[in-house]
Amino acid sequence: MRLTPLAAHTPEAVRAALAARGWDAQPAWFAATGIQALVILLDEITETERESLVRWGAKAGADVLTGEGWALVGAPASRLAPLARPDRLPPGLERLAPELGRFLASYAEPPRRWPVAGGSVVSLDHPVLIGIVNVTPDSFSDGGRFATVDRAVAQAERLVADGCELLDIGGESTRPGAAPVPAEEEIGRVTPVIAELVRRGLGPVSVDTRKAGVARAALAAGAAVINDVSGLAFDPDLARVVAEGGAGVIVMHMRGTPDTMDSLAVYGHVAADVAAELGAAAARAEAGGVARERIVVDPGFGFSKTPEQNFRLLDELATVVGLGYPVAVGPSRKRFLGAATGRPVEDRDRATAVACALAWERGARLFRVHDAGVAREALRVAGATTSPD
Repeated sequence: MRLTPLAAHTPEAVRAALAARGWDAQPAWFAATGIQALVILLDEITETERESLVRWGAKAGADVLTGEGWALVGAPASRLAPLARPDRLPPGLERLAPELGRFLASYAEPPRRWPVAGGSVVSLDHPVLIGIVNVTPDSFSDGGRFATVDRAVAQAERLVADGCELLDIGGESTRPGAAPVPAEEEIGRVTPVIAELVRRGLGPVSVDTRKAGVARAALAAGAAVINDVSGLAFDPDLARVVAEGGAGVIVMHMRGTPDTMDSLAVYGHVAADVAAELGAAAARAEAGGVARERIVVDPGFGFSKTPEQNFRLLDELATVVGLGYPVAVGPSRKRFLGAATGRPVEDRDRATAVACALAWERGARLFRVHDAGVAREALRVAGATTSPD
């Protein structure tokens, strides 16, 4: 007998072992995801539900840790699956089935495409780079460098040449303490650049804005995606503008505003709290008429989070992925990378690339960066480790 320990952190190890022993690709993948260990946290449960979970866990061989109003359940996905089926659900756990079923479905088959405005579809079966083009005088990394149309377009061309599939145009700085920009001024900054990029076929194009009026003007200029750092909390009309324009939307997690966010970085469990607040933001989008498949969520690295919280969130990014939406991340040149490396803002692109690679391994699929070349190489290496043989 020969014993070989397999890598427990990825279903690829089990899939490869089964495939090497004659299993077909699809059955091997489903079996591999089925025996993958999962841990789910249940809050706001009743005493009856808690007792039912304990009894079920003892019978199913699952680990159940509980306290008043909550439970942690650890088990392979295949053992959790009966709890998502009404016909096999133990009495007292009826409320669990719909939410668990949604999670397990997205876990086994994560989103693979993202439809945006103009009939474009962004494939998510590989790392997607989003190139940052700030047409602002005061952005934290490159303020003023691309404030004219010609300079912005030249930067966009460099980013596309380096592998970016989406360009994100920002006309209002969201660095800590940044002052708001009037909508008319923001429109004047972003729409000429968007129109020229679309004219040259350098799309699809995203606009980084919190304002419905700016989003409407950007869509009219040819933008396909709205990227809202406020998670649709700043302007209640923005979701409707996205829905009416058939656009894709990135809803990011942030508390407060750029002027107040640093004082709001207080969490009980940062990954779980961010996921819950992002889930509420995505629900706002859907309530406003945005189709679920057009929504991407972003955990908001650097926004209302300390360096320690950012790193904890990066490590536990699978909690955000578990919401079932595609996940975008924007760690590019952020302060928390400087806190770890000691590098100034202009010398954080290598650290950004490492953070992107770690995020890919944890389930992120879209990566917002200032320098695409080094991030593309890191993501190609990371992507190669998760591609089937």
